[in-house]
Amino acid sequence: MTSRRRWLLFAAATIVIAAGAATAVLLAVDVYLHGRYERSAGFNVWGYRGSSVGRKKSNEYRVVMLGGSAAYGYGVASDEAIPAVLQQLLRSQTQSPVFTVVNLGYNNEGAYSFRATLDDYAWLKYDLVLLYEGYNDLSVDKANTQVFRHDSPVFRLTGYLPIFPIVFKEKAAALVGGGDPGALYRNGAKTQFHASLAAKTSATMLTATADIAQSLEAQLGRVASEPVPHVEDGSHTGCERWSRYCRSIELAIETARRHRASVIVATQPYLRTSAQTHAVHMQQQSALGVFLARRFSADGDVRYVNLGDAVDLEDARFSFDHMHLQPAGNARVASRLVEPVLAIAAQRHQKVS
Repeated sequence: MTSRRRWLLFAAATIVIAAGAATAVLLAVDVYLHGRYERSAGFNVWGYRGSSVGRKKSNEYRVVMLGGSAAYGYGVASDEAIPAVLQQLLRSQTQSPVFTVVNLGYNNEGAYSFRATLDDYAWLKYDLVLLYEGYNDLSVDKANTQVFRHDSPVFRLTGYLPIFPIVFKEKAAALVGGGDPGALYRNGAKTQFHASLAAKTSATMLTATADIAQSLEAQLGRVASEPVPHVEDGSHTGCERWSRYCRSIELAIETARRHRASVIVATQPYLRTSAQTHAVHMQQQSALGVFLARRFSADGDVRYVNLGDAVDLEDARFSFDHMHLQPAGNARVASRLVEPVLAIAAQRHQKVS
């Protein structure tokens, strides 16, 4: 073997080992960050909020809740979000740990994301799907096609969802934005805070590391390419201006039923920031309710629950921004879901028996 060939092999081996070591370090950091932010505002390694539920037990009844930030629990800890509180109430009322509720919601996601999410998490072997979203589909000018987890090629290939690029970029924004990570998401915001040189240097390093990881993911994305979002025509639903929304809900229900799960579609508390917004939200949910009654009337495993009046979003005790709920608001919504969940679970038990 010539010296040149040895040198080339050594260089190649060094690159592979270095890349492997760097990947291992980043993975270790990512797992650590998952654990650190899991309860506050993050998600676990499998991409959903709360602790990992593990393999389904033989006597377990598993519920998954899908939606946007209201389901995710924006502004509260993971154990104060609706899914976690619902699980507590179900176990308390039945005096049994048989019920598990998994939070599959994520900020800004609408009904379009439901079908993909249900397929992604079919391995959870859920018994009941709880669909809880309307706010993020109120715009009829542009369809909400966000599927957050599918932005990550790593998740699409493995089911593991990295968190450190998000955490690092938010930390960097906070360093140069006076402790405000929200500066990252505001275009054209004027920041009055003047960061020190050390803070700017740290922020640059954090951003660069996050960019490298996202660049590697982008290259991986060539192996696991994501199809262009396509919103199916919903003219057959009769929902008129809400036809795309109704069609997305219909597809989600059909997906859940294909996975042999029951479904509850729940209306979120009515928005009341203005008379127009209130009327639009009510119109949307009314159209959906009429459609579901017609489309799934023969299927006893599909139910619609109107929680529009469950919470007054203008009451500061229940909502901090006229949309997202305080812990007390989440508890009230969860309490209204207990009876429908128990009823449909009992119905399923009777069929099995």
